[in-house]
Amino acid sequence: MMAQRRGLLRIVAAGIAVALFSIMVLVPRAFERPLAALAKFGQPAIYDRDSILALTLSHIGLVIAASLAALVIALAIGIFVTRPAGAQYLPLARAVANLGQTFPPIAMLAVAVPLTGFGARPTLVALFAYGLLPIFENTIAGLKGVSPQVVEAARGMGMTGRRILREIELPLALPVIIAGFRVSIIVSIGTATIGSTVGARGLGEIIIAGLQADNLAYVLQGGVLVAMLAILVDLGLGFLERRARQPRSA
Repeated sequence: MMAQRRGLLRIVAAGIAVALFSIMVLVPRAFERPLAALAKFGQPAIYDRDSILALTLSHIGLVIAASLAALVIALAIGIFVTRPAGAQYLPLARAVANLGQTFPPIAMLAVAVPLTGFGARPTLVALFAYGLLPIFENTIAGLKGVSPQVVEAARGMGMTGRRILREIELPLALPVIIAGFRVSIIVSIGTATIGSTVGARGLGEIIIAGLQADNLAYVLQGGVLVAMLAILVDLGLGFLERRARQPRSA
């Protein structure tokens, strides 16, 4: 009964979040009155220099592109260093994955701009580097958490190493890997806002415009949009993580 109630509450929360986010993106003028109280006299309360929908889609595109690239690379390296042939490279791989986290995002952008120019590319580099570590560490934790007895039983049945990885290890490690990807993509949604400082289109444009014009209404509008987007993605990936943890029926 309690589990059903929690599931119902999650569905209701997700529905409310989707409805609010959709209104904020598609009909931003609906929030003009409450935001007007935060704008100074003569300042617009709703950002109108660009389409909110276009900025949202661009923001999502940046996050998805960088996060999927980080997922593929981190997953591949994580699998490699958990195999006997790659175990000796684990310290090096961990140091490389940690590299992105040692620099603040704005410093990563400063390094990437001279190499890639202004626009979306330096933001993609920064988001990719920043998103590697959670996926990499969770891939290792998930694969190492698989029971050795289960692996030995599969090997005793004549399964090859690749088949064991594909049919036994990865499915059992999947919930932990999804949890790492969940952390990575949520961090990227917030971090992507600073990409607007180097010319990348996204929801950060609204926040930066508000800071430059001392318009608190813009800052709040952009900040709430980013927060709502992160909440929706977190709810979606949380659902996938719970589904992956459920035992499969025969």
